[in-house]
Amino acid sequence: MDAFISPQTRDYDGTQVTSLENAVYLRLTTPLGSLWHDKTFGSRLHLLSREKDVARVRQLGEAYVREALQPILDDRRALVLQVAAVRRDRGFIVVEGALTDANGNAVPLNTWVPVS
Repeated sequence: MDAFISPQTRDYDGTQVTSLENAVYLRLTTPLGSLWHDKTFGSRLHLLSREKDVARVRQLGEAYVREALQPILDDRRALVLQVAAVRRDRGFIVVEGALTDANGNAVPLNTWVPVS
């Protein structure tokens, strides 16, 4: 059981979780290669900030999320990953979807990247 990290405040909120929520959050918000002890941890989503809001960048966002969460699938902690990048507001690409864990529970994905 882990202490839950709130995506809104980016801090622990006092509740405990047993799902993959923290693992997903940390993998998507940590820049790839920034941890000294695990250079494969994290995502390349930070590279998309300030890119133009075009279809190619949305496709890259989807690919970067898949790449970041692939180790969770490889470890068999999750079985299915569904990802879609959409344009919600001007200046942001939202990557949403779900990760189905080994028990069949869906862990929602909702992260955004600022773009120009």
